[in-house]
Amino acid sequence: MSSSHFLAFGPVPSRRLGKSLGINNIRPKNCTYSCVYCQLGKTCDLSLSRQFFYSPSNILVDVKKRIINSNTQHEQIDYLTFVADGEPTLDINIGVEISLLKKLGIPVAVITNSSLIWSREVRNDLLNADYISLKVDAVSKDLWRRIDRPHKSLDLTAIMNGIKIFAESFNGTLVTETMLLDDVDHSTELEKISSFLAEIKKLRRAYISTPTRPPSENWVKCAKEATLNRAFQVFSEKLGVDRVEYLIDYEGNAFAFTGHVEEDLLSVMAVHPMCTEAVKEFLKKAETGWEIIEKLVSEGKIVEVQYAGKDYYVRKLN
Repeated sequence: MSSSHFLAFGPVPSRRLGKSLGINNIRPKNCTYSCVYCQLGKTCDLSLSRQFFYSPSNILVDVKKRIINSNTQHEQIDYLTFVADGEPTLDINIGVEISLLKKLGIPVAVITNSSLIWSREVRNDLLNADYISLKVDAVSKDLWRRIDRPHKSLDLTAIMNGIKIFAESFNGTLVTETMLLDDVDHSTELEKISSFLAEIKKLRRAYISTPTRPPSENWVKCAKEATLNRAFQVFSEKLGVDRVEYLIDYEGNAFAFTGHVEEDLLSVMAVHPMCTEAVKEFLKKAETGWEIIEKLVSEGKIVEVQYAGKDYYVRKLN
């Protein structure tokens, strides 16, 4: 394992999961998509090949270490969450890792872009998780290709069928997330997406989101309030108002300090950009000054970017 890659990070505040201890089980930017709104930049390795990345035992050890450090600092952990800087189901051992982590007594979540859910092996690997979030940005191929920029061999129909099949046998909490952007015509697509979601058995909640952190492409902007409102109304008509929720607010600044300032900052920023206010709050909790940020910037380990009028700090990828 590279010394610059952290298998576990956080806990970080999550709009869905409370305090989430993240698991970064993929090498940087290995993904099946290169989404225009990705907060981690463009995909370096666009691939469909599931492979070995890190030893499941190493992931377990790193997670255990984070849990111990978090407990020492009286930091709460609500979920152990696979939320990598790539697509987590590309990890051929994710099923083994989920089973190992379940023994720790903390619910396990997987945030996936759904692209490999057509595979029976992937579906089986995910069945033991407690919480699965599936991306459904579009059900029309042209819009899907424009927003998610998938690997050329992926088939949207197969993905949608895979979602339905998985939903029939999964007994945990199943949610979806649909990303809306400005300057993208979602008008007719909203009806199509909501109709598809209505067919998914056991769907607990359909989240409507818009970018809240710096995106991959400069042209990407948050959807306007009118678009978000229309999406909420259309989804509610098909699914019921109690199963639709916005995911458009900033998560907050309650990033956990586990005793290692630089390691904590770098591991979080690798997958979760932090705004200036969040960094300051973290440093206050760690009783550390701003000079650590200046040091990391000068060493080229993190960079400062701007989005929606705020300054953010993100991990610089090699």
